[in-house]
Amino acid sequence: MDYFLIATVLIVLSAAFGYINTKFLKLPNTIGLMLITILFTLAVFALSYFDDTLLIKERELITSIDFKTVLLDIMLSFLLFAGALHTNFQQLKIQRKPVLIFATLGTLISTFLTGILVFYALKIIHLDVDFIYCLLFGALISPTDPIAVLGIMKKVGAPKKLETKIVGESLFNDGVGVVIFLTIYQIAKGGSEISVSHIAELFLVEVGGGIILGGIIGWVTYRLLKSIDDYDTEVIITLAAVMGGTLCAQKLHLSAPLAIVTAGLIIGTDTVRKSSMSDVTEVYVDKFWELIDVLLNTVLFVMIGMEILVLTLDASYILAGFITIPLLLIARYISLLLPIKLYAKKLDFVPKTNLIMTWGGLRGGISIALALSLTQTMERDLFLVMTYIIVVFSILIQGLTVGKLIKKFT
Repeated sequence: MDYFLIATVLIVLSAAFGYINTKFLKLPNTIGLMLITILFTLAVFALSYFDDTLLIKERELITSIDFKTVLLDIMLSFLLFAGALHTNFQQLKIQRKPVLIFATLGTLISTFLTGILVFYALKIIHLDVDFIYCLLFGALISPTDPIAVLGIMKKVGAPKKLETKIVGESLFNDGVGVVIFLTIYQIAKGGSEISVSHIAELFLVEVGGGIILGGIIGWVTYRLLKSIDDYDTEVIITLAAVMGGTLCAQKLHLSAPLAIVTAGLIIGTDTVRKSSMSDVTEVYVDKFWELIDVLLNTVLFVMIGMEILVLTLDASYILAGFITIPLLLIARYISLLLPIKLYAKKLDFVPKTNLIMTWGGLRGGISIALALSLTQTMERDLFLVMTYIIVVFSILIQGLTVGKLIKKFT
C-alpha cells in the first residue's frame, strides 16, 4: 500500500471512531478510540467467517505500517513536545527530585522486579523462557507511556502536585526506559561484552546529552521567538525545533524524547511565554500543538487497536498476559516506595500517592513498539501478546478508574 492510502484510511477511521465516541460513548479520547477500534477489529474477525475480504484488507493495512518507526522515530517527538508545552514547569521544578528518581531508579527497579517475577510466573505455566529475555520484557513494559498518561490526566481533574509527579515521571522515564531496553537488548543479542562502564557511558551520553541538547534547542527557539512578532512564522519555528531537534538527536545518538521534552518545558514556561510571545502568538502556538496532539493521539490509538491483527493468539500466551498484569502492578508499587519515603516530609504528597501513581502509570504505544522490535529468538510472539494485553488493560480498565481513585483519596 502507498503511504497516502494508509494515511487516508487511518484518518478516516479515526474521524469515524472519534465521532462515535464523542456522540455516543463520551469517553476520554484515548480510551474511546482504542475500545471502538478493538470492537471494530473483532467485528471484522466475525465477518470473516462469511467473507474475509475486509479482514484481508485490514491485515494488509496494519502489516504495511512499521509501527516502531512511525511511533518512536516520527510521532513521539510531536506528542511529547505538545505535552511538555502545557506541563506546569514551576510545579515540576518543585517536584524535580522525586520525578527524577521515579524516572531513573524507579524504572530500573521495576525492570528487574518485573523480569524476575515474569521469569518464575512463566515457568509455572510451562513456558520456559531465558531470564535475559524476561529482563528485556521488564525493560519494555516498565516505562509509563506519556501519551496515554497525558490524555487521561487532562480529564480526571487530579491535584496539580499529583498530576505533575505522574506526568513528569512519564515524560522522562520513556527516554530512560528506551536506554535500559537497548542496553539489555545488546546483552541478549550476545554480540559484544557489555561492561558496567559501557552502560554508565550509554546512560550519560544518551540521557544527559539528550537533556543538554534539549536545553540548547529550547534556548535557541526562545531567542528566535523573542526577536520577531509574527504568529505564523513563530508557529513554524516551534515545528522546526521539534523536527530539527529530533533529527539532530538521532544523528548524534542522543535521546530524542528527552531532548524534545526538555525543549518543550523551556518554551512552555510562563516566563519564556510572556517574554517571547505576544498574546496572539501564544494562542496560535497553543492551538496548533493542541490540534497536533489530538490528531496524532487519535491515529495512534486507532493503530494500537488494530495491532491485534498481528498477534499470535495462543492460549498460553494470553494466560501469561493476564498473569503478568498484577505482577507488573506489584513491581511498580515497590519501585515507587523509595522516592516517596525519601521525600514524604520535604514535599506535600497527597494521601495514597503510591497507590494512585501505581494505578495511574498507564502503558501504551511505546511498549508495543519496543515489543515489535524484538527478534523471534527473544520470544517476540509471546511478549507481544503479553504487552498488548497489559496495554489494553492499562488504557481501558486503569484509565477508566484512575479518576475515581484520585477523587476518593484527594
